[in-house]
Amino acid sequence: MAVETAITRSSSRPTGRPALLAHFVRTVRQHQLFVPGQHLLVAVSGGPDSIALLSLLHRLAQSWRLTLTAIHCNYRLRGAESDGDESFVREFCQERQLSLVIHRPTLVKRRQRSSLQARARDARYDFMRQLAHEVGAVRIAVGHTANDQAETVLMWMLRGAGMAGLAGMPYRREDGIVRPLLASTREEVLTYLGHEGLTYRRDSSNEKPLYYRNRIRKDLLPVITRLAPAAIRVLQRQADVVREDERYLEQVTRDLVQALVSSDSGGVQRVNLQAFMELPVALQRRLVRTILRIYDEEGRASSLRVVESVRHVLLQGKTGVRLLLAQALVILDQGVVQFCPVAGAAKGAVGAGQGKGESLRLSVQSTVYWARTNQQIHVQRMAHHDAEQDEAGSSVQRALFDADRCSEPLLVRSWQAGDRFFPRGMKGKSQKLQDFFTDRKIARCRREEIPLLVAPEGILWVVGMRQDERFAVRRGTTHCLVVSVSHRDSEKE
Repeated sequence: MAVETAITRSSSRPTGRPALLAHFVRTVRQHQLFVPGQHLLVAVSGGPDSIALLSLLHRLAQSWRLTLTAIHCNYRLRGAESDGDESFVREFCQERQLSLVIHRPTLVKRRQRSSLQARARDARYDFMRQLAHEVGAVRIAVGHTANDQAETVLMWMLRGAGMAGLAGMPYRREDGIVRPLLASTREEVLTYLGHEGLTYRRDSSNEKPLYYRNRIRKDLLPVITRLAPAAIRVLQRQADVVREDERYLEQVTRDLVQALVSSDSGGVQRVNLQAFMELPVALQRRLVRTILRIYDEEGRASSLRVVESVRHVLLQGKTGVRLLLAQALVILDQGVVQFCPVAGAAKGAVGAGQGKGESLRLSVQSTVYWARTNQQIHVQRMAHHDAEQDEAGSSVQRALFDADRCSEPLLVRSWQAGDRFFPRGMKGKSQKLQDFFTDRKIARCRREEIPLLVAPEGILWVVGMRQDERFAVRRGTTHCLVVSVSHRDSEKE
């Protein structure tokens, strides 16, 4: 049975002020999450955290003159269990005469590689913001706890996130989302539910190890708390401290944007290279990330790898260098850095996204981004022995070339009429690239999407498909060019 009692139900309603309620009120006041007289939308899944949240708000409603509207999203992903959650929440609200809105969203894949959980979260938050506007709610309360915060911090730490990731979830977001339980642990929540004799639902998907957060919750956190019993509190407080530092640095970055960045009606932003180079590295990264965020359709921050590829190009200071990212084209011209939208000025500069004749310079060591296939292509020079020790052989994701058989500049470009290379495995015979694509049954409309790695001596690699025999690593090779290809990460908690 999905409904479970947190602790044995009390025979009569307990008297006195629960400890969690006092903690809850302190958090609300300290972080100014809401004030008396306001209308709150409350997200209720039926799980322990959301039931505790709604119960606490219901206790405050009369003395604080709060208007409460509960919202439950039934994604119908778990069949009868999902419908059971809906029925449970409906009954809980009816018993307390609370307004309830049931939403049954249809999940639509909105961006590449987004997970089912991410799509469900996006659908839920989009609807809650819309509903809050319709009913006049000024805040949307969700039930994240200190345990959720600890999981989030660990998740972003393991992904190599910077301060923004380590700051975790804020108590209050600009879009009105508030988290009144964020300073309270799940243990405190369960104690409160037992004290009040309240039941709740368990989501079976929270037990599935295929979700990254679930593995952190079930496998990693228990180990950490055995080593440091106060780990949940420590991680939650660390997030609070880092968030304050992050808030200050964000303001410094906004001031820098005002002082150093100019823009025109076409969406092109310009920065003086000398002024950029005089900034500390931390502010260089923040400035680049802030500029690139403007070009992202969903306002997401770029990864450190993307930011570092831009910094690397700028610090070289070579006029005419271009770096095409998934969201923008970066051009260095006579001491001025230009960031151009791919859909606008950049598109005009490169034809249809990345058209014929357009080349991306790939320095050793650096990374470029091929927007048509959402690939990042990284090249570095290594001793032959080290390259083979690092990862034996080659694959469609990694290729080794004899560094002494090719020179710079390396370019990444689309195929052009007349392109010819010597496919590895054809015993030294050359082949037109057009014929190679035909043999591989690559449709004409797709051929310009496939990146080529090219040196002055010829095509090194039809990326991910076939290397050129002339540049292959041999027994006498001393140094290699190691080229790796991966898809640009697009996930953001």
